[in-house]
Amino acid sequence: SSGINAEYGERMETDRTNGKHNIKAHSWWLFLTTLAVGMVLAITTQLIFSLVSPKLLDTLIGKEHSQLVFETITPVLGLFSLIPEENKYFIFGALGGVNLILFILAKVLSRTKPRLSSKQKKQFSADRKKLVETIKPRQADMYSKYLAQCAE
Repeated sequence: SSGINAEYGERMETDRTNGKHNIKAHSWWLFLTTLAVGMVLAITTQLIFSLVSPKLLDTLIGKEHSQLVFETITPVLGLFSLIPEENKYFIFGALGGVNLILFILAKVLSRTKPRLSSKQKKQFSADRKKLVETIKPRQADMYSKYLAQCAE
């Protein structure tokens, strides 16, 4: 009976540990994916607005909207304006590489471990209860009867 309780406790503890691991894995995935997607958006924004002239944007979406867009992306454009022109392609390639590494890390660190479903937990608990309350006492009773018969 103590072996069964130990196995039950070990299985439930493993399930709790796997649950904690899965929460950490999902948190890492969220953090790294958000960081990588943010980098992609920053690079794409820089690329688009370095190719599109303000006059073309004014004609496409209107003066008020283009002014709002440029006010919104000014910090990103300011950041990329610090990069010397001869190093821009190298920097964009390096950022792309870092981005790829972030996505790979997100995939690797977000691996989850299997957990017991509530149905499996209930079934395991019911099986354990049946074994402890019904089968083990019957087995002990049958064994004691067998020993009594052998003793005669």
